This record gives sequence, structure tokens and C-alpha cells, in this order.
Amino acid sequence: MSSLSTGSTSAAEPAALGGSPRRRGRGLAHGLVDDLGEKIRSQQLRPGDKLPTESAIMQAYGVSRTVVREALSKLQAGGLVETHHGIGTFVLQPRAAGMFRLEGSDIATTVDVLAVLELRISLETESAGLAATRRNEEQLLAMRAALDDFQRNVQEAGDTVAPDFRFHLQIAQATGNPYFADIMSHLGTTIIPRTRISAIRTHDRRGEYLSRVNREHEEIYAAIARQDPESARAAMRIHLTNSRERLRLAQEAAQREAQAPASGGATPA
Repeated sequence: MSSLSTGSTSAAEPAALGGSPRRRGRGLAHGLVDDLGEKIRSQQLRPGDKLPTESAIMQAYGVSRTVVREALSKLQAGGLVETHHGIGTFVLQPRAAGMFRLEGSDIATTVDVLAVLELRISLETESAGLAATRRNEEQLLAMRAALDDFQRNVQEAGDTVAPDFRFHLQIAQATGNPYFADIMSHLGTTIIPRTRISAIRTHDRRGEYLSRVNREHEEIYAAIARQDPESARAAMRIHLTNSRERLRLAQEAAQREAQAPASGGATPA
């Protein structure tokens, strides 16, 4: 296996991935996640390394672009990598507890929250693309003000829900199509997962979750500011898909924990 290139922004050589065809179906993405995740945890891919392009990973592993994107989304949700659209995907410093934990009482609620996120991916991905081509300077300033309020409240442990929702609503309004804004206004702040899942609020004492959300917001804003609709769509999809994947992983972990005593009689460590 080839060694990795040195330097914090260098891309790992495709050969270093050591890809091989895996089982078909949904297992392809999981297999890719397992393989890349192990390389990150074993320091074969180091923090700051830039992953090869989607095309290079497709060639190395013999999988489709859809599989690669699903795998990268899962790695982002797990806090192992971070994608900057138009620049690349970079390895993050692994954290011991990168995912919040759900209580049993939260499991039922996550089903509905996941459904809302699925709707938002469809709605807001296109909303971001339209906003990038139609926004005016006043609307761009309103988005900037919402992000500044969000960042300030992260630092001061203040309310981040209102500026979070305001940012997304401003994007809907910038489409010039009133129906986008009408739907967002109807859904209200309950579209923000942490308003309904208490585990997200209690887990994020150091603001790591919110800081990641803020970085994803900045990617969306930058694409809209430079009037790049394709990048805006991609950044919004990454943001909302990451939210969905983080929540789905936490839900699966909570379900396994809840089922463990009944099936094995042992309490999880």
C-alpha cells in the first residue's frame, strides 16, 4: 500500500486507499465508510489530509458516485471528515465521543424529525439554488446578520434556534417564490432538530455540534453570495444530509442499547 503524501492540505494518493469491490446494495456505502473510517482511526489518513476526488475514490473502490457521496456524508456525520465544496474533503481530528446520545424517550420523536429533514432536503436544496441566482444585496445582508447572531450566541451560550431558522427563512424568501417562504413559515422553528431532541442540547456543552452547523451554514452563504447555484445546492444538501445522518446514527445506537437487555441480558458499557 502506498504511503500518504505529507502536508496538511495534500491529497492522499488513490492507491493508498487500497480500495476493493465490496458487497452490493446498501452495504457498498457502509463498506466504504468502514474502510475509510479505519484508515482515519489508524492514522493512515491523518488530520488535515485531503481525500482524493470523488472520481478517484470511485475508481479505487469500483463504486458509483452515489455510493461515494453517501459514504462521505456518513463520515461527515460521524465527525471524521469535513467537506468544503469546491475545495475538497479533509480529515478531522477524531473525537472519542463525536455523536450525541439519545434517551429512550427521544427515539419516537426522531422518526418525525427525520421525516421533516427528508422534506427539507428536497425543499431547501432547490431553494438555495434559486436564492443564489435571484437574491439581492438586502437579502444577502439579512442572511449575514442571521449568521453573525448565530455565531455570537454560540460563543455566549445564547439562543441559536431563532437565528438558525431566520437564516433558512431568508434563503427561502430570496428565491422570489413566495411558496418557499410560506412552507418554511408554516413549519416554523420546529424544523430545527434541537428544538425537539433534548439530547442534542444537553450533549453540546462545548458548542462542537453548533460550530459544525455554523461552518456548514457559512458554506451555503458563500455560494449564495458569489451567485453559484450548483454550489449552493450542494452545500445545502450536505448540511441537511449531515443533520439527518447524525440523528439517524444516534437513533440506531439508542435502539440497539434499548434492545440489548432483552436480547442478551447484558447492559451496554
